[in-house]
Amino acid sequence: MQTLLFLILFPILVACLLLFVKRTTLRYVVVALSALAIGGASIYLLIRYAFEGTVYFAAPSEVVGPVMVAIEMGLALFIIYMGAKFRNYLAIALAAIQAALVVYLEAAFRENLHAVNNLFIDQFSIIMALIIGLIGSLIAVYAVRYMETYHHHHPEVRDRQRMFFFVIFAFLSAMFGLVFSNNLTWIFFFWEITTISSFLLIGYSETEEATRNAFRALVMNLLGGIAFVVALIFLAATEATSGGIDLARVLASGDTAIVLIPAVLIGFAGITKAALMPFSSWLLGAMVAPTPVSALLHSSTMVKAGVYILVRFSPVFAGTLAGFSIGLVGAVTFVVASAIAISQSNAKSVLAYSTIANLGLIAACAGVGTYMLVWAAILLIIFHAVAKSLLFLGTGAIEHRIGSRDIEDMEGLIVRMPKMAVMMFIGIAGMFLAPFGMLISKWAAIEAFVQVQAPFGLIFIAILAYGSAVTVFFWAKWMGKLVAVTRNTERVEKGFFQEPWAPLYIITGLVIAAVFLFPVISSMLIEPYVLAIYGVTARLGEANVAIMLLMMALLLILPVSFTLFKRSARHLPAYMSGRTATPDLHFAGSLGLTREAQTRNYYLTEYFGEARLFRPGAMVCIALILVSWIFAGVAL
Repeated sequence: MQTLLFLILFPILVACLLLFVKRTTLRYVVVALSALAIGGASIYLLIRYAFEGTVYFAAPSEVVGPVMVAIEMGLALFIIYMGAKFRNYLAIALAAIQAALVVYLEAAFRENLHAVNNLFIDQFSIIMALIIGLIGSLIAVYAVRYMETYHHHHPEVRDRQRMFFFVIFAFLSAMFGLVFSNNLTWIFFFWEITTISSFLLIGYSETEEATRNAFRALVMNLLGGIAFVVALIFLAATEATSGGIDLARVLASGDTAIVLIPAVLIGFAGITKAALMPFSSWLLGAMVAPTPVSALLHSSTMVKAGVYILVRFSPVFAGTLAGFSIGLVGAVTFVVASAIAISQSNAKSVLAYSTIANLGLIAACAGVGTYMLVWAAILLIIFHAVAKSLLFLGTGAIEHRIGSRDIEDMEGLIVRMPKMAVMMFIGIAGMFLAPFGMLISKWAAIEAFVQVQAPFGLIFIAILAYGSAVTVFFWAKWMGKLVAVTRNTERVEKGFFQEPWAPLYIITGLVIAAVFLFPVISSMLIEPYVLAIYGVTARLGEANVAIMLLMMALLLILPVSFTLFKRSARHLPAYMSGRTATPDLHFAGSLGLTREAQTRNYYLTEYFGEARLFRPGAMVCIALILVSWIFAGVAL
């Protein structure tokens, strides 16, 4: 239990310390050493508990509970104050409603709000702890130098780095608390901390746009928070049959009809937190924040909390019409967000929509809830975390060097910033190419959906197949721009101390390591977790492993072939249908005019633009959410 408490409390202590650190050099030392301690503790959890199954800890709640309630009331007052300051009356109303529900819960059901074991750890918790402790800590290290450069490029933004890093480490603490808590009231407390943290980080620049987007994120997540509290009230009122607020008892309860209603309400909270449609706009708006914030929200915190809770409640959703409805919300989000990503040229927009799409796929797996789909969902969580963190951090570094985050402006990056281009290539390959994990996870999901009862299985397979094909389109466009060889371009890449290389190298290594180690990860962590929950588990067949190894071998041959044939390569001028082209791609066009040859991607905005697809997708998802509530009520 000491390690769990360390991971929850130590980041808070570091956060408080960073409030008093002004110098960047000292801040870097504190953050780097803290990241090393947090990462080391996360790895120790893996070594210590990987083969222990589920272990419960009777952490005292007599003092902790009232303190948490007091903090929740303080946060509600803070939201009301900020809402009044910026005249966002919807945020004030939602915060007041949520606070009133929490007070009612504590006053009416105090005797039912105690879990026998408030903390626990299992293989899924270990996986989440590794994502938070390794990826989240590396993002914090990257952020130190990034924020110094950020303020150099944005002198108009008030320097609030001490507050920024306080919130970053408070965020990590809340995420650890969320994944280690067996008491649902504790989970709710940490859930709300992540909501406030994202609000503060998104609004960091204090511009009108940042403030507006921060409040959008706050309002949408407060809606989920209200649903979460209502679920807690329902569980406390039916404690004898539902298991109360003890997560393990709720999931093991045999009375699915009783448990399904709070599960669907908590699932709704997960949908808002994971930014699935129709709530995806808050995550898109979060792009106004500094790049480390985007990386943190997308890879190791916030949205991962949403899919974490959905996967936790998968056994309750399994085989129910309400669960299928939640799964369809994820599936529709996956295909619509993937399609919209085609129309985006802004790199962070592509990353945001691809995140929403992949979270939708995870939610689709969790909603249907079979043992094979839960196995695939956890694989998706792992591979998405490592690849997406690399892509966001790489995009931030590129933007600082070339002054743009437009994909078209990244043409020839392999010449201008070769190291960064290679890392970005690996990150993008990790999202859609074999043998990287996202493709393997989708393969597993399709295989699992085949076994789902008709017609639901066929619907999910069709959506997944189409969405995956669309995914190839937008990733391949970006990858092509990165590796295009251009002439007469200046190398702008700097040395080790001018670029945040250390976190990027480590995360790149994690992307590659995940490919080689995923059979081990599956057999040591995911399969035992699924077996403990369902009594049966998915396994990688020998044929699948052999195919994966063959794909790895082919992937490794590519750089070797480049080296072997590099000397014999000839550089030829661009062919412009018989017209002579200069080295800088100018040629004599019609009417005696000199023109410049340009290459651009297709974005097909008229077919895949936000204006065309977002509203229909959101309306379908709203209808499916309402249907899930109806089915949950009918089941009762």
